[in-house]
Amino acid sequence: MSDRILAGGLLAAGLVIAACLLAPALGKIGQSDRYVEVKGLAEREVPANLAIWPLVYSATGNDLPQVQTLLERDADRILAFLADQGFDAEDITRSAPRITDKLSQQYGNGGAVRGSRYTAEATVLLRTSQLAALRQAQQQAGELVRAGVVLMHQWGAQTQFLFTELNAIKPDMIAEATRNGRQAAARFAEDSGAKVGRLLRARQGLFTITDRDAHSPEIKHIRVVSTLEYQLIDD
Repeated sequence: MSDRILAGGLLAAGLVIAACLLAPALGKIGQSDRYVEVKGLAEREVPANLAIWPLVYSATGNDLPQVQTLLERDADRILAFLADQGFDAEDITRSAPRITDKLSQQYGNGGAVRGSRYTAEATVLLRTSQLAALRQAQQQAGELVRAGVVLMHQWGAQTQFLFTELNAIKPDMIAEATRNGRQAAARFAEDSGAKVGRLLRARQGLFTITDRDAHSPEIKHIRVVSTLEYQLIDD
């Protein structure tokens, strides 16, 4: 009987000791499960550093070689205009002409063609980092029209403004998004009577680059949102 009592006492004592040893560990596990997920936002407005200006021009006529001659004349005038505006020749490229033959597209009507038989289009493409000079040149493009160049306004042929130096500002924006996320986590922790602990997980969102507005395509709005998980600890 005494042996049973002794064994029972030893078992009870062992359970008490085990409970004392496990209690802090269980408390740590419980705390590590407490976390808050927040979003960290960073935004910047930057000027574009690259512009692409397609100058689409056309010529019409009933004699194909003559139409080609008109295209070459207008191309020379455009190239001379851009050179006068201070742009380098290596920033300028020319496309092959696109010819439309109305006669080959006629069905019925006795093969009659209204207006000129041939319509030809071509593009001189300017790719430059001189944005101020480009704006000035666009304001003076009327000189080309007065010289007889028929400039076309087509969908998809608008001037594009690009920002190509994202990698230079990425680290600062990621750091800013992380700081803003931690501040949000700290406010949440304060409201819940806790403190922000270590960063458990971080997921960087995609950087988006958009025009500031429809009338300012040369100003870019850059945005990134990071998702952050912080541990919460008792205050």
